[in-house]
Amino acid sequence: MPKDLGKTPHQCDICQKSFSQKHSLTTHKYIHTGEKPYHCDSCGKSFSGKPNLNRHKLIHTKEKQYQCDICGKSFPHNHGLAKHHQIHSKEMTFRCDICGKSFSRSDYLATHNRIHTGEKPYCCDICGKSFSQNNSLAMHNRIHTREKPYCCDICGKSFSQNQHLTNHNRIHTGEKPYWCDICGKSFSRNDHLTKHNRIHTGEKPYCCDICGKSFSSHASLTKHNRIHTGEKLYRCDICGKSFSQNDHLARHNRIHTGEKPYHCDICGKSFSQNDSLAKHSHIHTGEKPYSCDICGKSFSQNGHLAMHNRIHTGEKPYHCDTCGKSFSQNDNLIIHNRIHTGEKPYRCDICGKSFSQNDSLAKHCRIHTGEKPYHCDICGKSFSRSDHLAVHNRIHTGEKPYRCDICGKSFSHNDSLSKHNHIHTREKLYHCEVCGKSFTQNDGLAKHCRIHTGEKPYHCDLCGKSFSRNDHLAVHIRIHTREKPYCCDICGKSFSQNDSLAKHHRVHSEKKLYHCDICGKSFSRNDSLAKHHRVHTGEKPFHCEICGKSFTQNDGLAKHSRIHTGERPYRCDICGKSFSQNIHLAVHNRIHTGEKPYCCDICECKISEAQELVKQRLTFAQQ
Repeated sequence: MPKDLGKTPHQCDICQKSFSQKHSLTTHKYIHTGEKPYHCDSCGKSFSGKPNLNRHKLIHTKEKQYQCDICGKSFPHNHGLAKHHQIHSKEMTFRCDICGKSFSRSDYLATHNRIHTGEKPYCCDICGKSFSQNNSLAMHNRIHTREKPYCCDICGKSFSQNQHLTNHNRIHTGEKPYWCDICGKSFSRNDHLTKHNRIHTGEKPYCCDICGKSFSSHASLTKHNRIHTGEKLYRCDICGKSFSQNDHLARHNRIHTGEKPYHCDICGKSFSQNDSLAKHSHIHTGEKPYSCDICGKSFSQNGHLAMHNRIHTGEKPYHCDTCGKSFSQNDNLIIHNRIHTGEKPYRCDICGKSFSQNDSLAKHCRIHTGEKPYHCDICGKSFSRSDHLAVHNRIHTGEKPYRCDICGKSFSHNDSLSKHNHIHTREKLYHCEVCGKSFTQNDGLAKHCRIHTGEKPYHCDLCGKSFSRNDHLAVHIRIHTREKPYCCDICGKSFSQNDSLAKHHRVHSEKKLYHCDICGKSFSRNDSLAKHHRVHTGEKPFHCEICGKSFTQNDGLAKHSRIHTGERPYRCDICGKSFSQNIHLAVHNRIHTGEKPYCCDICECKISEAQELVKQRLTFAQQ
């Protein structure tokens, strides 16, 4: 028998490991040199050993030549079939000394033991993250390399893990092989079934070490931990925004791409998120499966119930780091933060205007489209916003749910109550930068600023006249339409403006609370007294920009301005003649009607105009 039989003559110079064959030593040395001379022709991936390359090629060919005799399942590798056979034999020879769990293979037990020891021997060279299993490290490395070697034959989508491809294929096949024994619900993935079972058992095995909160899935705990660490691993390549979860980044990217892959089968509306489609579906079904235990109110979404419960508890768990303000909902905090950052991520494609909220953009877009999807069931009027319809409905119901705590006055709008409260507080938060005048409301300041800028953005389509305020235009249009929607309950007289009706009511009440200190004359309105004072002071604050003539009242200036502009907005319906003042039209109409309302005291004749009566009296006086 030869003397050297059984020896391993081929030894590694670096680690001293010995091999019986030279090619085995050559392959081993690639571990030290990092050399990978075997390359995949399909994807270009490199390997240090030819057997490893051959096994890899089966991913592309999808060849599975090793088949189980019992269940018929196929495997690309022999060792995969060997592992699978242990499922049927149920041979569990390797037992954990700590928890008693049994395994069919020693390497499974070794991996399991790391749960108890916390050992993570496999470390990422790029980010330093550690893993308890080598294949977990291999999968993690694909985050850095962005490698996705597994491709779907139907839609072409690529995946970094084979299991992810298998799960994805069930979207196309509709296969759901995993069934819940309790409720019968089906799932395409086993881990989804496991998570679902915890709904029935209430099990939450994953606990946060910092705050003690428990979770039913490990992924939920991992996501939760990022709240404490502030870690945001996923970054948008377009705007640079970072996210703590990959699915949040995926959703965010759809803002830039405009992709809406989820479609409603009933109305065809599309959504960028699957949960948004699920929530939308409840509109058609009317289903509200989530009920409040305190007040019994039902909701179509669990999140809405959770938010609603905070009304009863008063809980506001979301806090602004800048100003300390608290919120009951996280999305309200996100929207609030944009006040500090000035961020307006939602932009109108038509006019370029930007908004801090997506629903604000949606409402704005209806200005361009003219869409008014919300209709009143009583009068048929349409609105572009649901809250405008809700406010309009209060005209029909007479509902005024907003009540002042000080004087008890009720309002149909919340903003009307807010404006009213400034009367009691006398608070004027909004200041004009030009003249320093203060206002209780922001829109009051906006209207005032147009005095300085001369801006008149509201135009009459009939005569072309412009106005600085929309309500002034609405009142002006009634000159053309002759509409007088405000009617006196006592005498039946109609008016085109509500404040004109209010002034008229004082005729019946005969209350004159405002008295002139100089001549003692009384007035039912404060502004009438202010106008009267100008008789004594000679003040004429309203000036014509063309000729410089001054007037004590603004309406006197308005009438005078028509001399320069030639405007004649008052038109006779019978002969078409136009007039610059309403009173002139009223006098003219008497030509057609034959009305003569003035009677001479001397000769008892009837006269149609007051000035003609004055002239006639002067004639008799001179005789």
